[in-house]
Amino acid sequence: MIETIVFDVGETLTKDDRYWASWADWLKMPRHTVSALVGAVVAQGGDGLDALRLISPDMDIASAYHARESAGRGEHLAESDLYPDVRPALGGLHKLGVRVIVAGNATSRAAELLRDLDLPADLVVTSGDWGVAKPDPAFFARVLEVAQAGPRETLYVGDHPAHDVFPAKQAGLRTAHIRRGPWGHLWADDAAVAEAADWQIDSLTALASLIGH
Repeated sequence: MIETIVFDVGETLTKDDRYWASWADWLKMPRHTVSALVGAVVAQGGDGLDALRLISPDMDIASAYHARESAGRGEHLAESDLYPDVRPALGGLHKLGVRVIVAGNATSRAAELLRDLDLPADLVVTSGDWGVAKPDPAFFARVLEVAQAGPRETLYVGDHPAHDVFPAKQAGLRTAHIRRGPWGHLWADDAAVAEAADWQIDSLTALASLIGH
């Protein structure tokens, strides 16, 4: 029986549109160019931020991030950045007595912004808070520390196989792959994903029917 459900952030709870659009605007590049490069890099197994280095090879990402923040053009999250099923799904799970945790790869600033949205979650934390990022096994060790449940009673939900499904499975957790966002759709019919994921879902609201399993 599932006691704790842990959610990835980008393209599981939040849409990444604003994040990459803001980088494109900062770099004075067409938004489609940046999005297409991010997609190509990630599909080849890289990190989305590597796409920015294709545009500006000498750019220091951390320095550029801080420059954006100083210019008032840093990270921002609003209710409109959440997928519409997030609040009803998380709130419904809470009412069923499930421990709800948000833990994904994002900056500490993103964690602050998520907490400001007052989601129905017991804990909101990011890799920036922990100092370790997926798919590092140490990230999932931290997940299990905060889950307050055993691995088989803890479900990790995410869209990216290499960052979410595979490493969570290797850590002994139950896994759910959500078909949304570019990575969720790209690997939705992948045989390895189907084998590794305990469940494949199209909406977070489907989770309520899984917790007894």
